[in-house]
Amino acid sequence: MTYIITRLCRDCVDTACVAVCPVDCIYKYTGDDSATFPNQLYIHPDECIDCGACEPECPWQAIFEEESVPEVFKDDTPLNYKMGENSDDFEVSPNDEKERPSAEEIEANKKKWGWDG
Repeated sequence: MTYIITRLCRDCVDTACVAVCPVDCIYKYTGDDSATFPNQLYIHPDECIDCGACEPECPWQAIFEEESVPEVFKDDTPLNYKMGENSDDFEVSPNDEKERPSAEEIEANKKKWGWDG
């Protein structure tokens, strides 16, 4: 099992999760196929040690244990696995500190992606 970064990260791309990952398995896409790999972070499933350190650090609440990914985000699980097949187009994401989103921004992002969790 692994942790999955869902579309709640798209275009938000906060790297607080990167700072706490002990194995540097959180990547950003550097290729040119943004239709397949949208602007978000990805967890490499073969490198993730399932420690869970990333999940509470994500201010957008975009990270879930694989078996706990909400139904509305189920398509994001194979997308994280697909990045492992295209690893040449990914690099470990640098940790760029950002201002934390407000509770209202987090809720608006969830609504945008159809989740009321």
